[in-house]
Order: sequence, then structure tokens, then C-alpha cells
Amino acid sequence: MPSIRSFDGGEFSAYLALPAGGRGPGIVVLQEIFGVNANMRSVCDWFAERGFIALCPDLFWRIEPGIELTPEHDHDRAMAMLGKLDFPKAIADAAAAMDFLRTHPSCTGRVGAVGYCLGGRLAYEMAVRQKPDCAVGYYGVGIEQALGTLNCPLMLHVAELDKYGSPEIIAKITAAHPDAVRVYPGSDHAFARRNGAHYNAAAAELANLRTIEFLLRHLMLKQHSLEAIWGEHIEHEFSTRSTEDTLATMVDDAYVNHIPILTGGVGKEQLREFYSKHFIPQMPPDTTLTPLSRTIGDDQIVDEMIFQFTHTIKMDWMLPGVEPTGKRVEVPLVAIVRLRGDKLAHEHIYWDQASVLVQLGLLDAGKLPVAGVESARKAVNPKLASRALGV
Repeated sequence: MPSIRSFDGGEFSAYLALPAGGRGPGIVVLQEIFGVNANMRSVCDWFAERGFIALCPDLFWRIEPGIELTPEHDHDRAMAMLGKLDFPKAIADAAAAMDFLRTHPSCTGRVGAVGYCLGGRLAYEMAVRQKPDCAVGYYGVGIEQALGTLNCPLMLHVAELDKYGSPEIIAKITAAHPDAVRVYPGSDHAFARRNGAHYNAAAAELANLRTIEFLLRHLMLKQHSLEAIWGEHIEHEFSTRSTEDTLATMVDDAYVNHIPILTGGVGKEQLREFYSKHFIPQMPPDTTLTPLSRTIGDDQIVDEMIFQFTHTIKMDWMLPGVEPTGKRVEVPLVAIVRLRGDKLAHEHIYWDQASVLVQLGLLDAGKLPVAGVESARKAVNPKLASRALGV
């Protein structure tokens, strides 16, 4: 473990995780109230697997160096540690860790800060009082007490049901930084802590996807935000339901190919016909997309989602010739999206049409080697039992 010199001459330890490639931008990972424990080390390892140098400094070193606590058994002790923390000194120590990373031989020189809970607030204060290249906070507690002018790009992941962040607190932070806040409906404090009591896989996956894209954009200086462009496109398809705004996110010769049923179009004239007459007006009002995973390349995104809807209206783009059944459908869906510059060039969309037809009662899964809603359920929870073979 590296040793970092503090601003006032002391030394403290940190956990360091290096990427397989040996070099990359840096991230100061700022701890929860439980110290640099197994969870924080796993977070650093996760960032390292994605090409970053991740350093988690021991910010409790002035109180009890090397302390490792768990949420399950040490909550009261962790709260006592928090009560003893000198915030200005902790921020200065985080800044010392940032300086350590910037001069590390494996670091490109660009360094961001990512914090969780206590660390979420410290990441915010780093963005206000220091100069990281960007900062991300997950469910930071007490940010509303430290609002200020930002010195770098900021993203804040906020849990809708967080008992430490009331709607009034969320509104106050959002008013101060309207472009930074991302609220996760139905999620609670520490929703991204794996194996935690409030772990929310869908919210955590979406927040982590947004974080990685944000870090890539600001630490690797990617010219265009692939996630933002794709997100805007989806918003116009499913929320604003505007054909012209959807088309504005695409190049003139873009194409959409729904592989299972061969619907879509090539070029804006065909796509205008497709979106305005079939796709957008024939999307059931309760449609939702739940993200499972996202892979981001230089000019391509692969999105894995669960597509959910109730078949209450005609859906020629997916179910041509099938009258509404009123039945609920949940199906895994994969979108492979390529960009050209700052616009979408094509979409290849895949889903299991047999699973859809089983759920609508149009195929008998008892007589055919197909599955119904179980496909979506197992995509969300891989630990569910697989189909028995040889029976």
C-alpha cells in the first residue's frame, strides 16, 4: 500500500488498484463511513478493470489508522468516527491523494474524484474547494450544508428514498447544480453498495454506466458523450415522443433494423415514416426500459435492457397483424448503436420474439423449446435455476 504525505507533514496509507494496461487516468475513491474496507477495495478494483488507476486514501488515519468496519456490525462505531472527522483536513488529505496520483508513473496526469456516502460529500467539496478534473458523488450526505461554486464538472447520484436526503434537500442541491443531479426513483441510500441492504441492481448499473461515461469524457477527453447522445435519442423516442427531435439525433443516411421482425428503415425519409406512423404512436403508455449492462467503445454502444409493456394497443413495429391482447410482456433487449461524430448512424435491435409470443399466448412453451417471461427474470437474476436438461 502506498504512503501519502499530508499537507501538515503526516503520512497515511491508501489502497491502490492499477489497470491491466499499466497506465490510465486516475481516480481518488473517497470512502464511506466504514473506512477503507473490502467494499471500497472492490470499488477500486472495479474502476481498475475499466482502465483507471484507483486510489482510496485512509481518511480516518488521524482518528484510527487502518480501521475497517462493516455496515452490518459497526454502524454505531462508524457514526462515532464520522463525528470525530475534521472535514477540512479530510478534504486536504483527499487533495494530497490527488496530487500523489497526478505524479504517479502509471497516471496520465488527469485525476477525478468519486465518493460514496461520506465520500459523496467529500467528492462534492473537492469539486468546490480543490481542482480535480471532474467529480462524482453517490448519495452524498450533507452536501446541502456545503454548497458552493464548482471548479470542475460534477455528477451527483441521488436516491429518491434516502432518509439522509429529503425531497427538500434534493431540491436545494438541484437548484444549485441543475445539470449535475441524477435522481434514482425507488432507490434508497447506498443503492450501489453490492450485497448491501439497499442494493438496487438496476439503479446501480445505470449510475455506474453514467459514471464511467462521465469519467471517460472528462479524464480521457472524449470529444462526444456517447451516453448523452444515445440518452437524448431514447428520451425523444419514449418520453417526448417527437419524431423530428428523434431524427435530429441521427445522420441523414442512418438506419434502424429491428432484427427479429425486420422493421425499421434506411435514411431519414423512411425513418420519418417509421417513427411517426408506427414506432412512436404504437408504443404502449406503460412502456419501461430497465438497463442491465452497457459497453461503451470509441464510436459504439451495446446496451442490454429489459423491455416491459402491456399489450394494450396495436404494435405493428413489433407485432404486425396481432390485435391487442392486454397481456404483460417482459423481454431482454439488446441495442447495438454506432455513432458517426455526434449523431447516431445505425441501430441494430435484438430481442427474443418467441418469448414475446409465449407471453401473449401465441406460442405454447410446453410444446416448443422456447421460454416466456423467465428469460427476462433470469437476465435480471442469473442465479435463478436454468432449464433442466435430459429430463
